[in-house]
Amino acid sequence: MRLDWRRFVSDQTADFIRNEIEPLRKFTPHTPVTTNFMGTFIQLDYRRLAKELDVISWDWYPAYHDRPKLDELAANMSFVHDLNRSMGGGKPFMLMESTPSVTNWMPVNKLLRPNVHKLKCLQAIAHGADTIQYFQWRKGRGGCEKFHGAVVDHVGHENTRVFKEVAAIGEMLKKLDDVVGCSTPAEVGIIYDWENRWVLEESPGPRKNMHEEWVFDNYRSFWKRGVPVDVPGAGDDFSKYRLLVAPMLYMLRDGVAERLIEFVNNGGALVATFLTGIADGTDLVFRNGFPGPLRELFGVWAEEIDYLYDDESNRMVIRKESASAGFDAQYLTGKACDLLHAEGADVLAVYGDDFYAGRPCLTVNKSSGGKAYYIGTRAEQKFLDDFYKHLIGELGLKRALDTELPHGVTAQFRTDGKRDFIFLLNFTRSEQAVSIGDATLTDVLTGEEERGEIKLEPYGSRVLAR
Repeated sequence: MRLDWRRFVSDQTADFIRNEIEPLRKFTPHTPVTTNFMGTFIQLDYRRLAKELDVISWDWYPAYHDRPKLDELAANMSFVHDLNRSMGGGKPFMLMESTPSVTNWMPVNKLLRPNVHKLKCLQAIAHGADTIQYFQWRKGRGGCEKFHGAVVDHVGHENTRVFKEVAAIGEMLKKLDDVVGCSTPAEVGIIYDWENRWVLEESPGPRKNMHEEWVFDNYRSFWKRGVPVDVPGAGDDFSKYRLLVAPMLYMLRDGVAERLIEFVNNGGALVATFLTGIADGTDLVFRNGFPGPLRELFGVWAEEIDYLYDDESNRMVIRKESASAGFDAQYLTGKACDLLHAEGADVLAVYGDDFYAGRPCLTVNKSSGGKAYYIGTRAEQKFLDDFYKHLIGELGLKRALDTELPHGVTAQFRTDGKRDFIFLLNFTRSEQAVSIGDATLTDVLTGEEERGEIKLEPYGSRVLAR
């Protein structure tokens, strides 16, 4: 009933949007229509609403406040940019709201450090934005947003640090006109499905507040290596991808399992994780073992799931024959552990501890077409980084730059089919150096040619053409 209520609210909201759009279509038929989304806001299925709009837009207020783990936050925010681009069918999106300085509703209203404003603007463009807009133009004297960042401060003139930064952004954007309309050539899709999240976070069990952070964990491994990613829904077309990741795809609505099986049979690589294939579209649990209708595809049966306390852990022990693929001997794991039986799948790793030590926790099932990997436990980020690095190399997936990126630096790119526009973004408070090898790249903002090594100042950013 809770799931149906959520669906009803989303459908009613979409119907309201259609009603509001109708006269606009009649009197201004050539004017595109949008409404501003808010990230991964849980109350509405934005994919339902996106179908009614000409362009996707969203409001973005990241806490880029010179704190530890800023790079993790930046990767999570990049995921949401990719989500909004993907909801528009891969077309560029609008950054409807952002602030050039502070955000009034945060617990600590810290100023953006030098370079951060430019960095976050280029981050949005790197992931598919064709516009940068601000809320607000001028700070009001009263009300709850009187301390929210603005282009013009209470002082009322242009002789402020923030105004000058905004003017500089405007000059920069003029030099990036060729990027407008460029696409993002993603060969990787990470499934993010609102209905699936509703069920996982609102049902009484099995464990709360794990879905979105686990999705982010998987995404960060690609972000670190400069691999572009789409974020499709469970009902979208998967055929364009070479690698598809389905973190905690608990609910399999009609047709989803069949399309995943088709994806692998057609040569795709599919990665699923614990809490996959548990229930159907009405949240009724599948009979005959988990992962439900995907049991044969993955060649495993998940008999039970052990949920660990936050201060508990287990170990993922990599089998010797898999160690040559660039994995460590073992990794920490916790929170959720599937007790798996291999039913045709090759076992790549086993648990190291507890009464299920020696049981499979990482498997692969090879079909005549592709491969189906199953990660049966919530392993540490180091494992995900190594695992996806292996798949990126094995599949030969496109990267923005064929180089090892420093910690906290990402490279993203958009293309017009003839030129690639590469965005180097440094989300650390230290200078970083990126090797580009024998390539010759042109700095789009200065016109200078770059070879060998590129230096990025603290929170620095560059736009390069190839």
